[in-house]
Amino acid sequence: MLEINDVFLKVPSPEGERELLSNVSARFPLGHFGAIIGPSGCGKTTLLKLVAGIVDGDEEGTVFWKGRNLEKEDFLSTEISYVPQFSIAHEELTVRECVEFAMRLRVRNAEGVDRASAVDQLLSEVRMEEFADQRVQVLSGGQRRRLALAMEMTSQPEILLCDEVTSGLDPRSEDEIVKLLHNLSRRKNRLVLSVTHSLEHLNLYDSVLVLYRGIVAYQGPPAFLAHYFSVDSPNKLYERLELREPADWAASWKKHQEAIQKAAEPAKNAPAEESPEKPAPPVELPGASSQFLALLERRMLIFTRSRAQIFLQLGLILGFPLLVAVFAWNGLPAVMNLSMGLDLDLARQLSEARDFLIQSSKVGSLVSGIVMFQVILLTLMGANNSGREIAAERRIFEKEKLSGLNTSAYVASKAAFLLGLVLAQSIWMGIFVHHVCGFPGDFVTQLLLLVLVNAAMTSVCLGVSSLMSSAEQASLVSIYLVGFQLPLSGAVLALPALLGDAVRPFISAYWSWSGILQTLKSERYYDIVQTVVQSPLSPLSLCLWVLLAHVAAGLFVTCIGCERRHLV
Repeated sequence: MLEINDVFLKVPSPEGERELLSNVSARFPLGHFGAIIGPSGCGKTTLLKLVAGIVDGDEEGTVFWKGRNLEKEDFLSTEISYVPQFSIAHEELTVRECVEFAMRLRVRNAEGVDRASAVDQLLSEVRMEEFADQRVQVLSGGQRRRLALAMEMTSQPEILLCDEVTSGLDPRSEDEIVKLLHNLSRRKNRLVLSVTHSLEHLNLYDSVLVLYRGIVAYQGPPAFLAHYFSVDSPNKLYERLELREPADWAASWKKHQEAIQKAAEPAKNAPAEESPEKPAPPVELPGASSQFLALLERRMLIFTRSRAQIFLQLGLILGFPLLVAVFAWNGLPAVMNLSMGLDLDLARQLSEARDFLIQSSKVGSLVSGIVMFQVILLTLMGANNSGREIAAERRIFEKEKLSGLNTSAYVASKAAFLLGLVLAQSIWMGIFVHHVCGFPGDFVTQLLLLVLVNAAMTSVCLGVSSLMSSAEQASLVSIYLVGFQLPLSGAVLALPALLGDAVRPFISAYWSWSGILQTLKSERYYDIVQTVVQSPLSPLSLCLWVLLAHVAAGLFVTCIGCERRHLV
C-alpha cells in the first residue's frame, strides 16, 4: 500500500513561496493501476516526483510504502522505477543493447544466457522484439516509450511511476501504451501510477486521482467520475473544474469522500479477472566494479558508433602536432658560438655579439613558443574531451542514479575512457614534435608533463560538465578556461608580480610549460630561453605535483557535481 497523508509542498519563487501541493492525501494498494489527471500545472508531475523522492522544496506530511515512512526509510532503488515523459536512452545504441546495459547496471549476476533470455522476455512483454536490433535514433515516439518501460522493468520494481508517457503519441500508440501499463500492474502484484492529460481509456484504470491547482478534487473509480462532477462525459471534466475555486473542490471532496469510497466497495470486493501474481523476489544491485565495467563498455561502444567523434579525434590527434611542427619543420637551429678572439677589432666583436643576441632571442622564443603551443593545444583537446561528457547525458545519468547507479563507478568509468584519449593525444604530440623538430631534453619527462597538462584540463572540464545544467553551458565555460591559459601563464607577456602569484597556481599550462623548459637544463637552450622568458620558472618536481593536484581537484569536483541531484 502506498499512502500519501496530508502532503504540502512549497517552492521558492520571485513572488515568494509558491504552494504546489496543498493537503494532498491518497491511497493506492498493490496490484493497482491508477491514473493521476488534471489540467496543466495542477501538480500531477510534482506529486509523482514527490513519491519518487526527486522533488525539491519545503515539504510537509508523510508518505508511507508498505508501512514504512519514506521520510525515514527511503525506497530501495530496486523497489521503484520512474519513467519520465520523454524516453531517456543513448541514441547510438540498439534496443537490445539499451535493455542489456540497463540490466547490467541494476541486476546482480545478470550474465550470459540468463541475461539474454531475460532481455528477450522483456522485449516480448513490451512488444519490441522485432525492433531489437534497431538503434534508438530511428524509433518512433511510441516505440521509445515501450523501450523505456522495458529498461525500467529490468529490476522488476514493485511500484512503477509513469510521467505522461502517452503525451504526444498518436491514438493507436497511446492505446497500446495504456494497455501495456494495465497489464504490467497485473503482473507481480505491481502498483502502476500514470500521470496523464488524456481522458481516454479511463475504463482501464482501477482508480482516478483528480488534481486541481495542487488539491485533491477526487480519488475513486473512474465509473463514478462523471456523476461526481455532474458532467455527461469525462471530456468535460477540465471545463467543470474551472467553475469553482480549488478550496471549494477540496471541501466538496472531503465531504463526499467517505460516500464515494463506500460505494466503491462492491467493485473492490468483486472477484478479480485473474489472480495477481506473487511479487518478484527483491533484486540485488550489482557491485561498483560490475557497474564500472558495464559503463566503460557502453561508453566505448557509443564512441565507436559515432563517426563524427572518431573523425574529430583523428583530426585533433594528427592535425594539432602538425601545427606545432610547422614552426620548426627542419629542426631547431643550432646556437652559434662567440669567438671573442683577441685578434678581432672592437667593431667586429660588437657585431658578433649583436648577431649572437639576435639569434639567441629567436631560438629562445622558438623553443618557448613550441613548448607553449603544444601545451595550449593539449588543453584545448582536454576541454574538447570532457566539456560535454556528463552534461550531455545528464538526464540519463540522473535516471540511472535513481535506479541505483554507483556515482563512484560512473566517475571512474568516465576517467578511464578519457584517460585513453589523453594518452593517445599527448603521447603522439610529444613523439611527433620531438622527432620532427629534434626537440632536446629529457623526452620521457616531457611526455609525462604533456600527459599531465592534458589530463588536468580534461579533469577540470569534466568537473565543469558535472556542475552545468546543459552541454552548451559546459562547453562555453570549458572554452573560457582554455582561453585564460595563454595570457595568464606568463609565457608570452610577464604578469605583474602580485597577479602572477595569485593566478599561477590555477593555470595548468604554466606548470607544464615551466616543467618542460626545466628538462632542458643540461642543454644550451635552457640558458638562452631564460634570456627571453620574463616569468619565473618553477622547479620540475613542483610542476609535476601541481599538475597532479589539478587532476585530483578536477575529479573531486566531478564527484561532488555527480552527487548533487539535478531533477530528471
